Amino acid sequence: MLIGVLSDTHIVNIADGHPLAKKLLSGPFADVAAIIHAGDHVHPDLSSCFEPVPFYSVSGNMDKVSVDRPISRILSFADKRIGVVHGWGGGHSIEQRVMETFYSSNVDVIVFGHSHKPLCQRRGSVLLFNPGSPTDRRSAPFHSVGILTIGAEVTGRIIALD
Repeated sequence: MLIGVLSDTHIVNIADGHPLAKKLLSGPFADVAAIIHAGDHVHPDLSSCFEPVPFYSVSGNMDKVSVDRPISRILSFADKRIGVVHGWGGGHSIEQRVMETFYSSNVDVIVFGHSHKPLCQRRGSVLLFNPGSPTDRRSAPFHSVGILTIGAEVTGRIIALD
């Protein structure tokens, strides 16, 4: 099972969301079973651009919290648990902070954003996964999204868009 992952899209106008969704759904997200967005959508209806693919998200610091977009959540795909949170604060310790969010939750993966820097790294038995940003790379080397492959274990892959 493939899961598309993105974060920090910062889409202000829904008209800008449609070209991004089309690019991703016809490219790296073509075969995904679902999409996870780790916050900072900005436009509250960004998920509609990705229909009919199931879209799960959390609120980032640039989003309004809603029932559909909690601050954090745990998703289950097959028998794997994925913790999702946007992240906060300075980049130097964001990994530690997001890991503490799910400390006693027995997750297989933690998906987060906020830093705009792609990361796919194991910390013990947990995969830490930040897809970067497809629209605002800041100090990252490229715009990016990610793919999680769910099998006997969960693996991740960062996909450079430029």
